[in-house]
Amino acid sequence: MYRTHTCGELRIEDVGQEVTLSGWVQRIRDLGGMSFIDLRDRYGITQIVANEGTSEKVVTTLSKIGREFVIQVNGVVKERSSKNKNIPTGEIEIEIKGLTILSKASLPPFTIKDDTDGGDELRMKYRYLDLRRKVVQENLILRAKMAHTTRSYLNSQEFIETETPVLINSTPEGARDFIVPSRINPGKFYALPQSPQVFKQLLMIAGFDRYYQIVKCFRDEDLRADRQPEFTQIDCEMSFVEQEDILDTFEGLTKHLFKEIKGIEVTEFPRIPYSEAIEKYGSDKPDTRFDMLIHELTGIAKGNGFVVFDSADYIGGICAQGCAGYSRKQLDQLANWVKRPQIGAKGLIYVKYNTDGSFKSSVDKFYSQDDLKKWAEKFNARPGDLLLVMSGNDSHTLKALGELRLKMGGQLNLRNNNEFKPLWVIDFPLLEWDKESGRYHAMHHPFTSPKPEDIPLLDSAPEKVRANAYDLVINGVEIGGGSVRIFDSALQAKMFGKLGFTTEQAQAQFGFLMNAFKYGAPPHAGIAFGFDRLVSLFAGLDSIRDVIAFPKNNAGRDVMIDSPSEVTKEQLDELGLRIIQKED
Repeated sequence: MYRTHTCGELRIEDVGQEVTLSGWVQRIRDLGGMSFIDLRDRYGITQIVANEGTSEKVVTTLSKIGREFVIQVNGVVKERSSKNKNIPTGEIEIEIKGLTILSKASLPPFTIKDDTDGGDELRMKYRYLDLRRKVVQENLILRAKMAHTTRSYLNSQEFIETETPVLINSTPEGARDFIVPSRINPGKFYALPQSPQVFKQLLMIAGFDRYYQIVKCFRDEDLRADRQPEFTQIDCEMSFVEQEDILDTFEGLTKHLFKEIKGIEVTEFPRIPYSEAIEKYGSDKPDTRFDMLIHELTGIAKGNGFVVFDSADYIGGICAQGCAGYSRKQLDQLANWVKRPQIGAKGLIYVKYNTDGSFKSSVDKFYSQDDLKKWAEKFNARPGDLLLVMSGNDSHTLKALGELRLKMGGQLNLRNNNEFKPLWVIDFPLLEWDKESGRYHAMHHPFTSPKPEDIPLLDSAPEKVRANAYDLVINGVEIGGGSVRIFDSALQAKMFGKLGFTTEQAQAQFGFLMNAFKYGAPPHAGIAFGFDRLVSLFAGLDSIRDVIAFPKNNAGRDVMIDSPSEVTKEQLDELGLRIIQKED
């Protein structure tokens, strides 16, 4: 028997027991007459002590061990004279009687503790060592609990967990596919699924009524903190439902997770139309933990000879409460921040609403005190506040203001990670025009139903058609999204036409779904939650990498196993492929 107890299990009431523990050596302290070992496993740390009464054999073995050796210890539980209140086992220690080295260890490249000295790339290279750290293990334990709780809730709602294929056909809509060559079908390729979309719709046609899957999905796209080339979704679909049914069901799941995992009652799920989210927050995933709404100034700021404003399509800004005292250096830093390529603004105008009621701005040459007072009234500003204003193209300026709003919210400590504000964004545009390709693209995907009352606009004004779609947003993070699906063959064919598909192209790529519609498709709708994002939100983390056991780095590489990697010429020949080197 390797152990009778774990390293996090023993307490003061166990004093006097003879026990066996196994684990990794966290730390060794030699104090001359006494030696101490902190022994660690997944469950915790227990202090082991060797003293003058310890046998020579144990002392000899003890002298050979180092950090991260795997050892087995036999001994008796004793009450500690110097107790450690920071750990659950801090009132006891094990007086060592026997010691066995189970596995030797080289000196690790970084310290295996919460405040490690290892950088991101080093820890990713030795991820199996990084996973020994309690803070990382807790993230993955949280992930496991959330998966279990999700399954329990959905099972209780009569959803059926169903696996769908991983090797599917490639589709041009959405992000880039990962392509997999087929050896037994030369010249043909599979794709890894970006989502199980068509399969879950087929399951509804098959009569399953309620489907879910915690499923791995793949997208070959540029990475950032909340993206990985492979990620996990809570994927769901329901039959004979409307939008309200979906929203109610998955509000229920979200409330259940908050209550069971974090002990928090979340009750309010306001609904915000997409157009309102953009106009007020500059984002389709608004963070509503703080106000600082965007206000438009286009109507009252034009016509004063300030060319930048007079030539702009849109003028708007935000009010930073209590920030009129910002120095010129602070204001310049904000101006430089919005000029970065990631934001792309040309500049930033400021107006200080001084505590004496006067105004000081970077456009005093063009605007009087009365003009600036009208601005302040538009922003509901008070003496002591700071107005930050931008102008330009409507959508670009609103997006930049949204980013500036988040920047100021963080700078002023208004984004509390212990506060959770969920909401639904609804009434998205169904289509968006892409200048590069010269055609419309689906805002969500080609199977999203338009609002019934907007269907006539598909012919006359496609850009005005609203989608029967919805996103769940929590604290400015898009947690999930979905839509009511098209289940009528004629409407689906019309949608394909608006997206630029010929009849032949639509048949080649989606003929199986269109054919399935012929045999009786129920009204259906669905949603998918980004499981990695949801777990990172619950863990209070900014990056989803920290809640994935073996993540990729920002270049999409797994530096631990050196992937992606080259394959042999023989493998390429077998697949009928060859590598063409790009010219410099």
